[in-house]
Amino acid sequence: MTNQNSDRILDLSATAPEAIVSQSEVTWWRRLYELEWCRRLLVLVALAVLWEAYARWLDNSLLFPSFSETVAALVNGLKTGVLVDRILTSLGVLIFGYAVGLGIAVALAMVAMSSKLGRDLQTTLTAMFNPLPAIALLPVAMLWFGLGTGSLVFVLAHSVIWSFSLSIISGFDGVSPTLRMVGRNYGLRGVSYIWKILIPAAFPSLLTGLRLGWAFAWRTLIAAELVFGVSAGSGGLGWFIYENKNQLEIASVFAGLSSVIVIGLVVEYLVFRLIEAKTVRRWGVSV
Repeated sequence: MTNQNSDRILDLSATAPEAIVSQSEVTWWRRLYELEWCRRLLVLVALAVLWEAYARWLDNSLLFPSFSETVAALVNGLKTGVLVDRILTSLGVLIFGYAVGLGIAVALAMVAMSSKLGRDLQTTLTAMFNPLPAIALLPVAMLWFGLGTGSLVFVLAHSVIWSFSLSIISGFDGVSPTLRMVGRNYGLRGVSYIWKILIPAAFPSLLTGLRLGWAFAWRTLIAAELVFGVSAGSGGLGWFIYENKNQLEIASVFAGLSSVIVIGLVVEYLVFRLIEAKTVRRWGVSV
């Protein structure tokens, strides 16, 4: 019996290093695969390779510039400062219009929560204006506010108001009666009740509304600047795209489009994902 046990121990010790090496290799690849940023980076690299390969196969820079040509145009635009100025112009208008839209959405949601008539008002206005594309209001906005920033702010606010107000209402309506009762029992009323009970409980819905509002506003701004830039002779990133299209600088057009995508990714991962990690994930609430 003793000899058999010793033989088994020797056999296990002989095979243990190989098993450990194999397990470590599998674990290393698995750990890499489990990293979200690594998987997304792999997707981006694959798309860039496909882009470059297709452009080289097509061999027509006027129709479809390669990834390397687009990167070169992007770097050149950043070096000269032209693209930087356009981006800053767009972001300045976007932030202002986004803030105005959020403020109006909060006010509209408060009116809706105050009474049945307010709820009917909010529901009716949302049903009327939410399906209306914000860019369709740009000609009217130009008549009312002229060829200035006011027209862009108007359409941006319209693109944000309805989605965010709906998120506020649905989020507050979804707060459980038990949680509401706990807040009442602690003597919370008015602003303190909203701030300490309703907003934390409804924050996943609010964060979704903020994301939707940002996406709608960003798309609306670029589309509006294409029209606004043509009319006013100046503009932000949208006008940069249109201007280079007229000059047949297609690589610069793709550089402008890539800038739109990159800014969207930066805002998503450095702003909204950070807010999500500091709030709903820490609180253990899904979004």
